[in-house]
Amino acid sequence: MRIFCLLISQAIAVGSVPFFTAPGHSWLLAVAEAADSSFTQADRDRMTRMEDRMSHLEERIIRLEEGLKAVNQKIDDGLKAVNQRLDDLRGLMYVILSLLGVILSGMFVLVGFILWDRRTTLAPVVRATREIEDRTEKLELVLKKTAEKYPELKEALRHAGLL
Repeated sequence: MRIFCLLISQAIAVGSVPFFTAPGHSWLLAVAEAADSSFTQADRDRMTRMEDRMSHLEERIIRLEEGLKAVNQKIDDGLKAVNQRLDDLRGLMYVILSLLGVILSGMFVLVGFILWDRRTTLAPVVRATREIEDRTEKLELVLKKTAEKYPELKEALRHAGLL
């Protein structure tokens, strides 16, 4: 709005704008001529330089966008590689955990077998030992009763610590 007022004031200063002329656009034409006359060669050169700068900036922006696309592609490729490595490590971890499970279960089976074998091996020995102890007690009882009738036997048992 300010520019429009400035253009009108310049046109009035030039004196070429009849304000209330016949219906038409003659006063707008005058304003445009006044504005055109104030547009110098220096302004045109400046505008050309600005257009050059703008086109140069647009080119730089396009190059930056292409560079960003390349960087994004590299990042995506790197992430895919990292994901692949993580998947490989996850597979290796599953293999290691499976082997660890097999080893631990094998150890538990071995301990169980050892305990079972020990019980089965010791059971006949324990049974035989009890039989021998029972027979020994019976023999001692018989010897003690017989020792009551024979004093020499009683003295021998006492000397052996059985009486």
